Amino acid sequence: MENSFDQLKKHMQIFTSISEEEFHDSVQYFEEFSVKKKEMIKRAGTISTYNYFIVSGCIRLFFINQKGVEQTIDFAIENWWLTDLFSYINQQNSEFYIQAVENSIIIKMSKTNEKILCQKHPIFNSYFKQIYQKANAADQMRSKYLKEFSKEEFYLHFKKNFPEFLQRVPQYLLASYLGFTPEYLSEIRKKEFS
Repeated sequence: MENSFDQLKKHMQIFTSISEEEFHDSVQYFEEFSVKKKEMIKRAGTISTYNYFIVSGCIRLFFINQKGVEQTIDFAIENWWLTDLFSYINQQNSEFYIQAVENSIIIKMSKTNEKILCQKHPIFNSYFKQIYQKANAADQMRSKYLKEFSKEEFYLHFKKNFPEFLQRVPQYLLASYLGFTPEYLSEIRKKEFS
């Protein structure tokens, strides 16, 4: 049976040609942990010292707006990384929370260990550069869709491209991510089936 670190290695091999020796040496810089559904992984007001690789489950990044409403910014499922990148890179207090949406197994790596690993094995520079570029590109496309599509079009686009999320993420969190109320999302979904 594949363990968590085998899964991380396979993910790295998609982006790099990391050797067995390099990967074996790198494992000591990562830490595996598990969280229960709705458990808080990181709170706003603290520095994001870790980047999280999802082995199984789903987590989300969110903030609480001035009205006290949670606004989901991002989700991560298996083989995705998630952190508050601004806080992580600049080592400044975060404005975001990270929470488990499902029971999850996660591998975390500290900013300090990422730096050590990138110096020790330059292949990690290439890997993390590609991961961050991919995350940035996804954020840019989401911004484009938010401006270009109607709310209904955005939902239909999301449904077509990420059907697994509709099965796994509660409707109120999906509505928060898409930028509208759960009631509005219910209306859109009713229209689909009528």
